[in-house]
Amino acid sequence: MSQAQEFHHIDDEGQGLARELAPGVTTRIFPGEHAMLSVVTIAPNGAGTMHSHPEEQWGMLLEGSAVRIQGGEEISVKKGDFWRTPGGIEHTMRAGPEGCRVLDIFAPPREAYRREGKGFASAT
Repeated sequence: MSQAQEFHHIDDEGQGLARELAPGVTTRIFPGEHAMLSVVTIAPNGAGTMHSHPEEQWGMLLEGSAVRIQGGEEISVKKGDFWRTPGGIEHTMRAGPEGCRVLDIFAPPREAYRREGKGFASAT
């Protein structure tokens, strides 16, 4: 494999595995051997569905504003905020009026996200 194939740009919509998680919630997934990145875009006032999975997840708000719903709490987040979600904890995001973009990191990679598709493929 050429090393050039290991380089990506966050704004290149042609890169990664496309997945529609929910209406108005899309992602581009970059799977690795031991970790996986997911660049999620949520439409203005859009939201995902509550779900959980066994993999640990870290997230960072890249653009916009949102509310992170996690473990029964709603926490407002702004650009630059990041958080950890342990495996098995129910969670989702709700975008603010301008929408948002989030970088999620999963370890280990989520097997269901190694291919394009629809939905969160959640354990719940």
